[in-house]
Amino acid sequence: GKDTVSGYLCLPDHKGVYPAVILIHEWWGMNDWVKENAKTFAMRGYAALAIDLYRGKVAKTPDEAHEIMRGLPEDRTLRDLKAAFQYLKLRPETNDNKIGVIGWCMGGGYSLMSAVNITELSACVICYGRLVTDSTSINAINAPLLGIFGEADRGIDPNDVRQFEKDARAMGKNVEMILYPNARHAFMNPNNDAGYSAASASDAWKRVFEFFDSTLTK
Repeated sequence: GKDTVSGYLCLPDHKGVYPAVILIHEWWGMNDWVKENAKTFAMRGYAALAIDLYRGKVAKTPDEAHEIMRGLPEDRTLRDLKAAFQYLKLRPETNDNKIGVIGWCMGGGYSLMSAVNITELSACVICYGRLVTDSTSINAINAPLLGIFGEADRGIDPNDVRQFEKDARAMGKNVEMILYPNARHAFMNPNNDAGYSAASASDAWKRVFEFFDSTLTK
């Protein structure tokens, strides 16, 4: 349409055709941490596109992040995510049958919504993001799904995580939800002084890369 969506694209150094991953930022916006994650995926052999849902805005304080997030139109966000998927499909460096998505915090919820709304996705990782509960949305998920959550997350009830996994599996979905004991919200981000857990984050990243390697590279 009339919208212009921006992102941060990282490609492996050598020429080839690669599986691709869309990265969706936290409520802070597309900051350096998200860009570093995109670089890491590229070094591991993925075409990585970090999409900027905030259109250039990056929050410096929780209040600012909350305000920007509240003003984010969900319909526009879904259009942007679909545009990111189509963009990667058209890149000559990408395998258009092997595109996954990962998001953290706010982005984790939108990662799941991508799986609900983009049936061609090949893999989805939700890192402590908002979950859906209605059967119609869960049933729309085609991609294998990995969830990364903390049991001490005050914003997401661990029982809701377990219930989502139970409901999704009952519908025949390929879903695995990991709950890390004592881990708090945003425990994968080392910039989160209050909640970062090095041990849990290390294991979570290991599982994330194993998941994408198994779903997108084979």
